[in-house]
Amino acid sequence: GPLVAAAFDKRYGFLKDKREDELAELKDSLRRDAALRAKTARQRSGAKQRVMDDTERAEAQATLTRMQQERAKEERLRSERELTQEVRKKERELVAKGKQPFFLHKSELKKLELAKRFDKLDDRVGYLKWLGAASQRLQRRKAEHHTRIEFLETVWYESRRAGLELPLVLGLIQVESGFRKYAISSAGARGYMQVMPFWARVIGDGDPRRLFHLQTNLRFGCVILRHYLDREKGDLFMALGRYNGSRGRTEYPNLVFGARRAWEFSAA
Repeated sequence: GPLVAAAFDKRYGFLKDKREDELAELKDSLRRDAALRAKTARQRSGAKQRVMDDTERAEAQATLTRMQQERAKEERLRSERELTQEVRKKERELVAKGKQPFFLHKSELKKLELAKRFDKLDDRVGYLKWLGAASQRLQRRKAEHHTRIEFLETVWYESRRAGLELPLVLGLIQVESGFRKYAISSAGARGYMQVMPFWARVIGDGDPRRLFHLQTNLRFGCVILRHYLDREKGDLFMALGRYNGSRGRTEYPNLVFGARRAWEFSAA
């Protein structure tokens, strides 16, 4: 009777409490599982969104880069057209004055020989002294005597023809190519004075291979520097910046000025 009822109540109450605990634990487990699934879904959604954002950013960057390249190309072509017009105008002015234009139609070795015939003995002696001193300084870079002398004679002639200082031209060549005839820059500039191929179209016959020819390369380089010097109204610092494509910056002109000092010569 009473004892059985008490035992039943105790046993039933224990089972009831156990079922409630298990039910509560199951509910907690279900809530945790639901929260985990929601978190995973959010992470997946966020990752997907990030992938979409990264893709959109990459596409936008590629579009921007393409537009910048197209604008740079248009600007370069526009500059070349303006430069071509300006150079052609100067050529017509030179021809009208009875002077030779910039481009080379034939070898000027005969003119070079005639230019070395000095009216005064002192001038001739001074030239020979300069040639000997410059040859000695250049020997480390150009070992072969005949090649060295031919190079220096051509530099002397072309710099005088363009109205440029010899040490300046030699300093520029040292900075640009290190006196390497077949030097090619990452931008495609060629030869001793690192002349860009488009100049072959502007003031030459259109064949960029000729820029590896000694006198052609020095002719073009000196004429281009003279052209920029005239455009800058004699400002050598700015003209050198134009020559290098870094107008207004100090690094390149300072390098050339420093190299020029190594080629200064006094015949006294």
